[in-house]
Amino acid sequence: MNEPEKNELQSSPFRGQGGHGLGLEAIILAGGLGTRLRSVVSDLPKCMAPVAGKPFIHFVIEYLLGQGIDKFIFSLGYKSEMIIDYVNEQYPLLYSQYSIEEEPLGTGGAIKLACNMTTEKNVLILNGDTLFCVDIEQLTATHLHAMADCTLALKPMQDFDRYGVVELNKDNTIASFKEKQHYQSGLINGGIYVLHVNAFIQEDLPHKFSFEKDYLEEYVDKRKICGDIQDEYFIDIGIPEDYERAQKEFV
Repeated sequence: MNEPEKNELQSSPFRGQGGHGLGLEAIILAGGLGTRLRSVVSDLPKCMAPVAGKPFIHFVIEYLLGQGIDKFIFSLGYKSEMIIDYVNEQYPLLYSQYSIEEEPLGTGGAIKLACNMTTEKNVLILNGDTLFCVDIEQLTATHLHAMADCTLALKPMQDFDRYGVVELNKDNTIASFKEKQHYQSGLINGGIYVLHVNAFIQEDLPHKFSFEKDYLEEYVDKRKICGDIQDEYFIDIGIPEDYERAQKEFV
């Protein structure tokens, strides 16, 4: 584990709104196999897929540093040593910890395991294969003001069928999660969360579970789960089409 040194952090296009000093830790979910990307990227964890000459996780780390996050917990599984070696080599002064699954636990199980390493009351969670450039200070403020159990960053989208839709109440609590189908417009779950750690780990959840299906959707009427709408840059490289789009947009 290494202490960060601010002077060493270089400028980046993803560091536009940073330096808030939020005191938040980030859990980066980076244990996926990347099976849908095998046709274009073989034998790599999804977050290590090269984009514009760098592993995609580079852009995720740069974005978080720019938002004032300086404690990182990497939730790893498949080929974890590849990610650990990259982070240690490229970011030797980063305050980083590694939560490693001995077997696939699902997104929920992975988050629950990584939460054992947190030191703050609330933790930021995001996916290592997605970049959603939200203002984390705003997301955190929404979460704390609502005294929420979990707050999701929501992205407005048009004409899509890859994602389900999230419906909000007037007080920004989530009313429902709708299944994937074609939508003309709607809010999608952007895959960035602020989570109240103790409330989450005390839930009666299985060892292996989906954070989205078994926590968010199951508990939407039982706990205070909120949404924060931010129409910012979003890309998920989980499918070949968007992976190729990232190659062009990140140059």
